[in-house]
Amino acid sequence: MKLTMTALALALATTAAPAAAQMGNYGASAPQQPQQTATQPAQTEQQSAQPQIKVSAKAGKAITDLQKAVNANDVANIPAKLAAAQAVAQTKDDRYAVGQLQLKAAIAAKDNAAASAAVDAIAASGFLDAGKVAQLYDALGVQMYNDKQFPQAAALFQKASTLNPQNPEPLKLLAEARNAQGQHAEGATTLLKALQLSAAAGQKPEESLYKRAVGMAYDAKSPAAVEIGRQWVAAYPGPDSWHNALAIYRNLNNPDPATAIDILRLARATDSMQGTADYHIYAYEAANQANYGEAKSLMAEGLASGKIKASDPVVQEIQGVLKDKPAPTAAELTAAEQGAKVPTAFLRVGDRYYGAGNFQKAAELYGKALEKGADANLANLRIGEALARAGDKAGAAAALNKVSGSLGEIAKFWLLYAQRG
Repeated sequence: MKLTMTALALALATTAAPAAAQMGNYGASAPQQPQQTATQPAQTEQQSAQPQIKVSAKAGKAITDLQKAVNANDVANIPAKLAAAQAVAQTKDDRYAVGQLQLKAAIAAKDNAAASAAVDAIAASGFLDAGKVAQLYDALGVQMYNDKQFPQAAALFQKASTLNPQNPEPLKLLAEARNAQGQHAEGATTLLKALQLSAAAGQKPEESLYKRAVGMAYDAKSPAAVEIGRQWVAAYPGPDSWHNALAIYRNLNNPDPATAIDILRLARATDSMQGTADYHIYAYEAANQANYGEAKSLMAEGLASGKIKASDPVVQEIQGVLKDKPAPTAAELTAAEQGAKVPTAFLRVGDRYYGAGNFQKAAELYGKALEKGADANLANLRIGEALARAGDKAGAAAALNKVSGSLGEIAKFWLLYAQRG
C-alpha cells in the first residue's frame, strides 16, 4: 500500500522561514539581506508567523553562500559550501539554518539518505520543538516508504514516535513499515499501541484501523489477533466485526469440537452467522450432542433470514439428518431434568433448555451441574451464556469472570456480549 502525507517540501516550508532571508544586520561583517524581486512572492501570513532565524555574524557569510548554492542548484559546490557553513555554525539558529538548507538541497537531489541526515541536523539544532521535528521525520519516512525503503522508513517513524510519544500517528506509520518488512506481528502490536493511545486521549479510532491491525496479526498467526478482534468488537459491535473476530478465534485456537458450539452460539446471538459453513458446523455439533432442538431451530432461523438456502446441497444434507430427530417436548424436558443424577446429565438437560430458548431454566440446570462437580470452567461458561441470552448482565458477568484456562478467551467474548448496551 502507499502512504500519504503532506509533502516534505511543505513540511519544510511551514517550520520556519528560509534562513538567510531573515538574518537581519549584525554588524559590518553581516551579509546584506537579498532584495525581494518580482519573482520572489511576499511571505504568506503563515510563514511570517513562524519563528525568525537570527544567525550569528560569524556564520552569516557562510550560510548566505550555502543558500546561494542551494537556490542555484549548484550541485558541484553545495558539499563544500555545506561543510564550510557547518564548521562555523555556533548557535541553534545557525545550525537550524544550515540544516534547513541542507534538507532543501537533498529534496532537490531526491536523495533520501541526505535528507535523513539533514533532518537529524535540524533535530540536533534544538531550534524546533519536538512535534515539528517529528513531522519532518514522518514526512521523510513516508517518502522512503513509498520508495520501498522500508527499514529506513521504520527508523524515521521510530524517531518521530520517540520525540512525540503521545501522538498515535507515527506509530500508525511505523506499523505499516514493519508490516511491509514482513514483520506482521510487530506491525500489529505497534498499531494496537496507536489505537490504545487514541482511546486514552478520548479519541475513538477509525474502524479501518482495527481491521488493519487484526489483519496484520492474523497474517502473522499471532495470538494478539484475538485480543485485537475483541477490541474491535468492543469499539464497533456489529455482525461484521463479530463474525471476523470469532472466526479468527476459531481458526487460531482450533477449539475442541465439544466446545465449538459455545463460539457458534455467540455468533448466532450477535447475528453474525455467515454462510452455509457456519450453519453446517453449528448444526452438526448440536446434533452430535443429541441437542436436536437447538439444531432444528438454528436451521429454521437461517432459512427464514435468507442466510442459507433450502436448495443448497449442504443444507439439504443437514435437514436430512435432522428430519427424524424431533425436538424434545416440555414433558420430556421435565422428565429428563428429574432423572438427571450426574454432572453431565445436568449439562445435557441444560443444553436442551437452551436449545428451546428457555435460557433462565438452562442457567439453572448448568448451575446444578456445577454443584454436582462438573468442570467449573465449562459450567460457568454455559451459565454465563444462558444468563447473557436471558438479559441478566450481572449474573452473566459473575459467571463468565470465573472462567479460565482454554475457555477463558471465549468467555471474554461472551462477556462483551453480556455487557452490551
